[in-house]
Amino acid sequence: MKRGPSVLGAALEQLDRAHLRRERRTIDGFVETGSRVTTVVDGRQLVDFSSNDYLGLARHPAVAAAMSECAERCGSGSGASHLVTGHGAEHTRLEEELAAFTGRERALLFSTGYMANLAVMTTLAIRGETVLLDRLSHASLIDGGLLSGARFKRFAHADVRAAESALAAHAESAVVVATDGVFSMDGDVGPLSALASVSRAHDAWLVVDDAHGLGVIGATGRGTVEHFGLDSEAVPVLVGTLGKAFGSFGAFVAGSAELIELLMQKARSYIYTTALPQPVAAASRKALEIAQRETWRRERVLALAARFRRGAEQMGVPLMETHGNAAAAISSQAEVQPLTPIQPVVLGSSEAALRAQQALFAAGFCVVAIRPPTVPQGSARLRVTLSAAHTEAQVDELVEMLSRVCAAADMVS
Repeated sequence: MKRGPSVLGAALEQLDRAHLRRERRTIDGFVETGSRVTTVVDGRQLVDFSSNDYLGLARHPAVAAAMSECAERCGSGSGASHLVTGHGAEHTRLEEELAAFTGRERALLFSTGYMANLAVMTTLAIRGETVLLDRLSHASLIDGGLLSGARFKRFAHADVRAAESALAAHAESAVVVATDGVFSMDGDVGPLSALASVSRAHDAWLVVDDAHGLGVIGATGRGTVEHFGLDSEAVPVLVGTLGKAFGSFGAFVAGSAELIELLMQKARSYIYTTALPQPVAAASRKALEIAQRETWRRERVLALAARFRRGAEQMGVPLMETHGNAAAAISSQAEVQPLTPIQPVVLGSSEAALRAQQALFAAGFCVVAIRPPTVPQGSARLRVTLSAAHTEAQVDELVEMLSRVCAAADMVS
Protein backbone atom coordinates (compact mmCIF):
# COMPACT_ATOMS: atom_id res chain seq x y z
CA MET A 1 0.00 0.00 0.00
CA LYS A 2 1.43 3.39 -1.05
CA ARG A 3 1.78 6.10 1.57
CA GLY A 4 -0.73 8.92 2.01
CA PRO A 5 -4.02 9.78 3.76
CA SER A 6 -6.06 9.41 0.57
CA VAL A 7 -4.87 5.83 0.17
CA LEU A 8 -5.71 5.02 3.78
CA GLY A 9 -9.13 6.62 3.47
CA ALA A 10 -9.86 4.67 0.29
CA ALA A 11 -8.93 1.42 2.04
CA LEU A 12 -11.32 2.22 4.89
CA GLU A 13 -14.10 3.17 2.46
CA GLN A 14 -13.66 -0.15 0.71
CA LEU A 15 -14.16 -1.96 4.04
CA ASP A 16 -17.30 0.09 4.66
CA ARG A 17 -18.76 -0.73 1.25
CA ALA A 18 -18.20 -4.45 1.87
CA HIS A 19 -19.68 -4.23 5.40
CA LEU A 20 -16.35 -5.49 6.75
CA ARG A 21 -15.15 -2.63 8.95
CA ARG A 22 -14.80 -3.80 12.54
CA GLU A 23 -16.16 -1.69 15.38
CA ARG A 24 -14.66 -1.65 18.86
CA ARG A 25 -17.07 -1.08 21.75
CA THR A 26 -15.95 -0.04 25.21
CA ILE A 27 -17.35 -1.95 28.17
CA ASP A 28 -17.95 0.64 30.87
CA GLY A 29 -18.69 -1.81 33.66
CA PHE A 30 -20.56 -4.86 34.88
CA VAL A 31 -23.88 -5.17 36.66
CA GLU A 32 -23.52 -8.23 38.90
CA THR A 33 -20.76 -8.74 41.44
CA GLY A 34 -18.33 -11.46 40.37
CA SER A 35 -19.84 -11.90 36.90
CA ARG A 36 -19.21 -10.33 33.51
CA VAL A 37 -22.38 -11.67 31.86
CA THR A 38 -24.33 -8.40 32.10
CA THR A 39 -22.21 -5.53 30.81
CA VAL A 40 -22.73 -1.80 30.46
CA VAL A 41 -21.93 -0.43 26.98
CA ASP A 42 -22.74 3.15 26.00
CA GLY A 43 -24.90 3.41 29.09
CA ARG A 44 -26.98 0.35 28.18
CA GLN A 45 -27.12 -3.01 29.90
CA LEU A 46 -26.36 -5.93 27.59
CA VAL A 47 -26.29 -9.66 28.23
CA ASP A 48 -22.98 -10.81 26.76
CA PHE A 49 -23.20 -13.88 24.53
CA SER A 50 -19.88 -13.26 22.78
CA SER A 51 -17.13 -13.71 25.38
CA ASN A 52 -14.99 -16.83 25.81
CA ASP A 53 -15.47 -16.83 29.60
CA TYR A 54 -16.91 -20.33 29.41
CA LEU A 55 -16.63 -21.23 33.10
CA GLY A 56 -17.57 -17.79 34.42
CA LEU A 57 -14.19 -17.25 36.12
CA ALA A 58 -13.09 -13.94 34.60
CA ARG A 59 -14.54 -11.91 37.51
CA HIS A 60 -14.42 -14.59 40.21
CA PRO A 61 -13.54 -12.89 43.53
CA ALA A 62 -10.95 -15.52 44.48
CA VAL A 63 -9.17 -15.16 41.13
CA ALA A 64 -9.08 -11.37 41.51
CA ALA A 65 -7.87 -11.72 45.10
CA ALA A 66 -5.02 -14.02 44.03
CA MET A 67 -3.93 -11.43 41.48
CA SER A 68 -4.14 -8.60 43.99
CA GLU A 69 -2.23 -10.45 46.71
CA CYS A 70 0.54 -11.38 44.29
CA ALA A 71 0.77 -7.80 43.01
CA GLU A 72 1.40 -6.62 46.56
CA ARG A 73 4.28 -9.10 46.88
CA CYS A 74 5.73 -9.01 43.36
CA GLY A 75 4.61 -5.75 41.79
CA SER A 76 2.66 -5.21 38.60
CA GLY A 77 5.31 -6.09 36.02
CA SER A 78 7.93 -8.77 35.55
CA GLY A 79 10.58 -6.30 34.43
CA ALA A 80 12.35 -8.47 31.88
CA SER A 81 12.06 -11.52 29.65
CA HIS A 82 11.87 -14.99 31.18
CA LEU A 83 15.48 -15.78 30.29
CA VAL A 84 16.86 -12.59 31.81
CA THR A 85 15.33 -11.75 35.22
CA GLY A 86 11.60 -11.87 34.50
CA HIS A 87 10.86 -15.47 35.48
CA GLY A 88 9.42 -15.77 39.00
CA ALA A 89 8.15 -18.38 41.42
CA GLU A 90 4.53 -17.96 40.30
CA HIS A 91 5.56 -18.71 36.71
CA THR A 92 7.33 -21.88 37.77
CA ARG A 93 4.42 -23.07 39.90
CA LEU A 94 1.90 -22.42 37.14
CA GLU A 95 4.00 -24.27 34.57
CA GLU A 96 4.28 -27.25 36.90
CA GLU A 97 0.53 -27.26 37.55
CA LEU A 98 -0.29 -26.96 33.84
CA ALA A 99 2.04 -29.86 33.04
CA ALA A 100 0.28 -31.98 35.66
CA PHE A 101 -3.16 -30.88 34.43
CA THR A 102 -2.40 -31.84 30.83
CA GLY A 103 -0.43 -35.00 31.66
CA ARG A 104 2.78 -33.74 30.07
CA GLU A 105 6.36 -33.65 31.35
CA ARG A 106 6.66 -29.89 31.17
CA ALA A 107 4.81 -26.72 30.17
CA LEU A 108 6.06 -23.34 29.01
CA LEU A 109 4.22 -20.05 29.56
CA PHE A 110 3.66 -17.47 26.84
CA SER A 111 2.03 -14.06 26.95
CA THR A 112 -0.57 -14.98 24.30
CA GLY A 113 -1.82 -17.99 22.38
CA TYR A 114 -0.69 -16.26 19.21
CA MET A 115 2.89 -16.20 20.49
CA ALA A 116 2.68 -19.82 21.62
CA ASN A 117 1.62 -21.00 18.18
CA LEU A 118 4.27 -18.90 16.45
CA ALA A 119 6.84 -20.49 18.76
CA VAL A 120 5.76 -24.05 18.03
CA MET A 121 5.49 -23.70 14.27
CA THR A 122 8.73 -21.78 13.76
CA THR A 123 10.69 -24.11 16.04
CA LEU A 124 9.48 -27.44 14.65
CA ALA A 125 9.56 -26.54 10.94
CA ILE A 126 12.30 -24.97 8.83
CA ARG A 127 12.83 -23.99 5.21
CA GLY A 128 12.62 -26.95 2.87
CA GLU A 129 10.19 -28.84 5.08
CA THR A 130 6.37 -28.95 4.85
CA VAL A 131 3.67 -28.04 7.35
CA LEU A 132 0.04 -29.14 6.91
CA LEU A 133 -2.85 -27.28 8.49
CA ASP A 134 -6.58 -27.76 8.66
CA ARG A 135 -8.09 -25.09 6.40
CA LEU A 136 -10.01 -23.53 9.31
CA SER A 137 -7.09 -23.45 11.74
CA HIS A 138 -6.59 -20.33 13.83
CA ALA A 139 -4.75 -17.40 12.24
CA SER A 140 -1.83 -17.85 14.63
CA LEU A 141 -1.16 -21.37 13.37
CA ILE A 142 -1.35 -20.12 9.79
CA ASP A 143 1.03 -17.23 10.49
CA GLY A 144 3.39 -19.53 12.37
CA GLY A 145 3.49 -21.88 9.40
CA LEU A 146 4.20 -19.00 7.01
CA LEU A 147 6.90 -17.51 9.25
CA SER A 148 8.65 -20.85 9.61
CA GLY A 149 9.78 -20.62 5.99
CA ALA A 150 8.55 -24.16 5.38
CA ARG A 151 6.25 -25.08 2.51
CA PHE A 152 2.74 -24.35 3.69
CA LYS A 153 -0.18 -26.61 2.74
CA ARG A 154 -3.77 -26.68 3.95
CA PHE A 155 -6.17 -29.61 3.78
CA ALA A 156 -9.98 -29.51 3.69
CA HIS A 157 -11.56 -28.90 7.05
CA ALA A 158 -11.57 -32.00 9.28
CA ASP A 159 -10.90 -34.20 6.25
CA VAL A 160 -8.49 -36.90 7.38
CA ARG A 161 -8.29 -38.47 3.93
CA ALA A 162 -7.13 -35.13 2.53
CA ALA A 163 -4.55 -34.81 5.32
CA GLU A 164 -3.28 -38.33 4.67
CA SER A 165 -3.02 -37.66 0.93
CA ALA A 166 -1.06 -34.47 1.59
CA LEU A 167 1.27 -36.32 3.95
CA ALA A 168 1.85 -39.01 1.35
CA ALA A 169 2.51 -36.39 -1.35
CA HIS A 170 5.14 -34.75 0.85
CA ALA A 171 6.39 -37.87 2.58
CA GLU A 172 10.03 -36.80 2.72
CA SER A 173 9.44 -33.24 3.93
CA ALA A 174 6.24 -33.19 6.02
CA VAL A 175 7.14 -32.48 9.64
CA VAL A 176 4.08 -30.85 11.23
CA VAL A 177 0.33 -31.46 11.10
CA ALA A 178 -1.56 -28.75 12.98
CA THR A 179 -5.21 -28.34 13.90
CA ASP A 180 -7.47 -26.64 16.40
CA GLY A 181 -9.05 -28.87 19.01
CA VAL A 182 -12.28 -26.88 19.06
CA PHE A 183 -12.60 -24.57 16.05
CA SER A 184 -13.29 -21.12 17.39
CA MET A 185 -15.74 -19.92 14.71
CA ASP A 186 -17.59 -23.18 13.91
CA GLY A 187 -17.63 -24.77 17.36
CA ASP A 188 -16.87 -28.22 15.99
CA VAL A 189 -14.03 -30.52 17.06
CA GLY A 190 -11.20 -31.83 14.90
CA PRO A 191 -10.93 -35.60 14.21
CA LEU A 192 -7.93 -35.93 16.52
CA SER A 193 -7.76 -39.72 16.79
CA ALA A 194 -7.50 -40.16 13.04
CA LEU A 195 -5.10 -37.25 12.64
CA ALA A 196 -2.91 -38.71 15.38
CA SER A 197 -2.77 -42.03 13.55
CA VAL A 198 -1.82 -40.59 10.17
CA SER A 199 0.67 -38.16 11.69
CA ARG A 200 2.44 -40.90 13.58
CA ALA A 201 2.48 -43.14 10.47
CA HIS A 202 4.33 -40.38 8.59
CA ASP A 203 6.59 -39.42 11.52
CA ALA A 204 5.11 -35.90 11.72
CA TRP A 205 4.48 -33.81 14.81
CA LEU A 206 0.78 -33.39 15.61
CA VAL A 207 0.14 -29.93 17.07
CA VAL A 208 -3.26 -29.38 18.69
CA ASP A 209 -4.31 -25.86 19.66
CA ASP A 210 -6.93 -26.60 22.30
CA ALA A 211 -7.57 -23.00 23.35
CA HIS A 212 -11.35 -23.48 23.32
CA GLY A 213 -11.39 -27.06 24.62
CA LEU A 214 -9.31 -27.02 27.78
CA GLY A 215 -11.40 -26.51 30.90
CA VAL A 216 -14.64 -27.43 29.11
CA ILE A 217 -14.33 -30.59 27.00
CA GLY A 218 -13.52 -34.05 28.34
CA ALA A 219 -14.65 -36.00 31.38
CA THR A 220 -12.55 -33.81 33.70
CA GLY A 221 -12.19 -30.72 31.51
CA ARG A 222 -8.79 -31.61 30.14
CA GLY A 223 -9.88 -30.85 26.62
CA THR A 224 -10.40 -32.56 23.30
CA VAL A 225 -7.34 -34.74 23.82
CA GLU A 226 -8.99 -36.20 26.91
CA HIS A 227 -12.32 -36.56 25.08
CA PHE A 228 -10.68 -38.80 22.46
CA GLY A 229 -8.54 -40.66 25.02
CA LEU A 230 -5.24 -39.56 23.48
CA ASP A 231 -1.95 -39.45 25.35
CA SER A 232 1.21 -37.38 24.89
CA GLU A 233 2.56 -39.93 22.42
CA ALA A 234 -0.46 -39.42 20.15
CA VAL A 235 -0.51 -35.62 20.61
CA PRO A 236 3.06 -34.60 21.39
CA VAL A 237 2.44 -30.83 21.17
CA LEU A 238 -0.49 -29.30 23.05
CA VAL A 239 -1.18 -25.57 23.05
CA GLY A 240 -3.61 -24.01 25.50
CA THR A 241 -4.70 -20.56 26.61
CA LEU A 242 -5.58 -19.10 29.99
CA GLY A 243 -7.84 -16.27 28.82
CA LYS A 244 -10.86 -18.36 27.85
CA ALA A 245 -12.25 -21.05 30.17
CA PHE A 246 -9.76 -20.09 32.89
CA GLY A 247 -10.76 -16.43 32.83
CA SER A 248 -7.25 -15.00 33.09
CA PHE A 249 -4.62 -14.21 30.44
CA GLY A 250 -1.70 -15.90 28.71
CA ALA A 251 -1.01 -19.25 27.10
CA PHE A 252 1.23 -22.30 27.29
CA VAL A 253 2.72 -25.17 25.35
CA ALA A 254 2.81 -28.58 27.03
CA GLY A 255 4.87 -31.55 25.91
CA SER A 256 8.05 -33.50 26.57
CA ALA A 257 10.91 -32.05 28.55
CA GLU A 258 13.05 -31.90 25.40
CA LEU A 259 10.34 -30.08 23.41
CA ILE A 260 9.95 -27.42 26.08
CA GLU A 261 13.71 -26.99 26.43
CA LEU A 262 14.06 -26.54 22.67
CA LEU A 263 11.30 -23.91 22.65
CA MET A 264 13.08 -22.05 25.44
CA GLN A 265 16.29 -22.05 23.43
CA LYS A 266 14.92 -21.34 19.96
CA ALA A 267 11.47 -19.70 19.99
CA ARG A 268 11.81 -15.99 19.25
CA SER A 269 8.31 -15.20 20.58
CA TYR A 270 9.43 -16.60 23.95
CA ILE A 271 12.98 -15.29 24.13
CA TYR A 272 12.46 -11.73 22.94
CA THR A 273 9.50 -10.50 24.98
CA THR A 274 8.80 -9.39 28.52
CA ALA A 275 7.53 -12.17 30.77
CA LEU A 276 3.87 -12.39 31.72
CA PRO A 277 3.37 -10.49 35.03
CA GLN A 278 3.45 -12.78 38.05
CA PRO A 279 0.05 -11.55 39.35
CA VAL A 280 -1.51 -12.85 36.12
CA ALA A 281 0.15 -16.23 36.69
CA ALA A 282 -1.16 -16.26 40.28
CA ALA A 283 -4.69 -15.56 39.03
CA SER A 284 -4.37 -18.38 36.49
CA ARG A 285 -3.26 -20.80 39.21
CA LYS A 286 -6.32 -19.97 41.27
CA ALA A 287 -8.62 -20.30 38.26
CA LEU A 288 -7.11 -23.69 37.39
CA GLU A 289 -7.71 -24.83 40.95
CA ILE A 290 -11.35 -23.66 40.93
CA ALA A 291 -12.04 -25.21 37.53
CA GLN A 292 -10.87 -28.60 38.76
CA ARG A 293 -12.71 -28.37 42.06
CA GLU A 294 -16.01 -26.86 40.88
CA THR A 295 -16.87 -29.33 38.14
CA TRP A 296 -20.43 -28.00 38.06
CA ARG A 297 -19.17 -25.06 35.97
CA ARG A 298 -18.22 -27.30 33.07
CA GLU A 299 -21.41 -29.31 33.42
CA ARG A 300 -23.54 -26.16 33.51
CA VAL A 301 -22.09 -24.47 30.44
CA LEU A 302 -22.57 -27.63 28.39
CA ALA A 303 -26.13 -28.01 29.69
CA LEU A 304 -26.85 -24.43 28.65
CA ALA A 305 -25.34 -25.09 25.22
CA ALA A 306 -27.67 -28.10 24.84
CA ARG A 307 -30.62 -25.97 25.97
CA PHE A 308 -29.72 -23.30 23.42
CA ARG A 309 -29.53 -25.84 20.59
CA ARG A 310 -32.85 -27.44 21.52
CA GLY A 311 -34.59 -24.08 21.68
CA ALA A 312 -33.01 -22.80 18.48
CA GLU A 313 -33.99 -25.91 16.56
CA GLN A 314 -37.58 -25.65 17.82
CA MET A 315 -37.73 -21.97 16.81
CA GLY A 316 -36.19 -22.51 13.38
CA VAL A 317 -32.94 -20.65 14.05
CA PRO A 318 -30.34 -21.85 11.50
CA LEU A 319 -27.60 -23.56 13.50
CA MET A 320 -24.49 -25.18 12.09
CA GLU A 321 -24.58 -28.97 12.13
CA THR A 322 -21.37 -29.53 14.04
CA HIS A 323 -22.20 -32.33 16.43
CA GLY A 324 -23.28 -35.94 16.56
CA ASN A 325 -23.19 -37.73 13.21
CA ALA A 326 -21.68 -34.77 11.32
CA ALA A 327 -18.19 -36.07 12.11
CA ALA A 328 -18.73 -39.17 9.98
CA ALA A 329 -19.37 -37.05 6.90
CA ILE A 330 -16.08 -35.15 7.13
CA SER A 331 -13.71 -37.69 8.61
CA SER A 332 -12.35 -41.00 7.42
CA GLN A 333 -12.87 -42.18 10.97
CA ALA A 334 -16.21 -41.45 12.60
CA GLU A 335 -15.49 -39.83 15.96
CA VAL A 336 -18.19 -38.80 18.39
CA GLN A 337 -18.16 -35.01 18.60
CA PRO A 338 -18.75 -33.39 21.96
CA LEU A 339 -21.04 -30.43 22.44
CA THR A 340 -19.16 -27.13 22.81
CA PRO A 341 -20.16 -23.68 24.12
CA ILE A 342 -19.62 -22.14 20.64
CA GLN A 343 -22.88 -22.11 18.68
CA PRO A 344 -22.73 -20.11 15.42
CA VAL A 345 -25.81 -18.88 13.58
CA VAL A 346 -24.81 -18.50 9.93
CA LEU A 347 -26.62 -15.71 8.05
CA GLY A 348 -24.52 -15.61 4.88
CA SER A 349 -23.83 -12.02 3.94
CA SER A 350 -21.85 -9.56 6.04
CA GLU A 351 -24.67 -7.04 5.73
CA ALA A 352 -27.23 -9.50 7.13
CA ALA A 353 -24.94 -10.42 10.02
CA LEU A 354 -24.40 -6.75 10.90
CA ARG A 355 -28.14 -6.02 10.80
CA ALA A 356 -28.76 -8.98 13.10
CA GLN A 357 -26.06 -7.79 15.50
CA GLN A 358 -27.63 -4.34 15.64
CA ALA A 359 -31.12 -5.76 16.24
CA LEU A 360 -29.84 -7.91 19.08
CA PHE A 361 -27.99 -4.94 20.59
CA ALA A 362 -31.22 -2.95 20.54
CA ALA A 363 -32.93 -5.84 22.34
CA GLY A 364 -30.25 -5.97 25.06
CA PHE A 365 -27.92 -8.70 23.80
CA CYS A 366 -24.25 -8.50 22.82
CA VAL A 367 -23.74 -11.04 20.02
CA VAL A 368 -20.98 -10.01 17.65
CA ALA A 369 -21.19 -10.51 13.88
CA ILE A 370 -18.21 -12.45 12.52
CA ARG A 371 -17.38 -11.68 8.90
CA PRO A 372 -14.69 -12.43 6.32
CA PRO A 373 -11.75 -12.80 6.40
CA THR A 374 -12.26 -14.38 9.84
CA VAL A 375 -14.74 -16.80 8.23
CA PRO A 376 -15.09 -17.80 4.54
CA GLN A 377 -16.99 -15.61 2.10
CA GLY A 378 -20.73 -16.20 2.25
CA SER A 379 -20.65 -17.57 5.81
CA ALA A 380 -20.89 -14.42 7.93
CA ARG A 381 -22.48 -15.31 11.22
CA LEU A 382 -23.49 -14.51 14.74
CA ARG A 383 -21.07 -16.32 17.04
CA VAL A 384 -23.08 -17.24 20.13
CA THR A 385 -21.04 -18.42 23.11
CA LEU A 386 -22.40 -19.80 26.35
CA SER A 387 -21.02 -19.31 29.86
CA ALA A 388 -21.67 -21.09 33.14
CA ALA A 389 -22.65 -17.64 34.45
CA HIS A 390 -25.65 -17.36 32.11
CA THR A 391 -29.13 -18.18 33.38
CA GLU A 392 -31.65 -20.42 31.66
CA ALA A 393 -33.95 -17.41 31.27
CA GLN A 394 -31.23 -15.44 29.48
CA VAL A 395 -30.63 -18.31 27.08
CA ASP A 396 -34.34 -18.69 26.36
CA GLU A 397 -34.74 -14.94 25.79
CA LEU A 398 -31.82 -14.95 23.36
CA VAL A 399 -33.33 -17.85 21.39
CA GLU A 400 -36.66 -16.04 21.11
CA MET A 401 -34.96 -12.85 19.91
CA LEU A 402 -32.80 -14.77 17.44
CA SER A 403 -35.92 -16.32 15.91
CA ARG A 404 -37.32 -12.84 15.31
CA VAL A 405 -34.06 -11.56 13.87
CA CYS A 406 -33.71 -14.54 11.55
CA ALA A 407 -37.34 -14.26 10.49
CA ALA A 408 -36.73 -10.63 9.58
CA ALA A 409 -33.74 -11.75 7.53
CA ASP A 410 -35.86 -14.51 5.95
CA MET A 411 -33.57 -17.09 7.54
CA VAL A 412 -36.02 -19.23 9.52
CA SER A 413 -36.04 -22.79 8.20
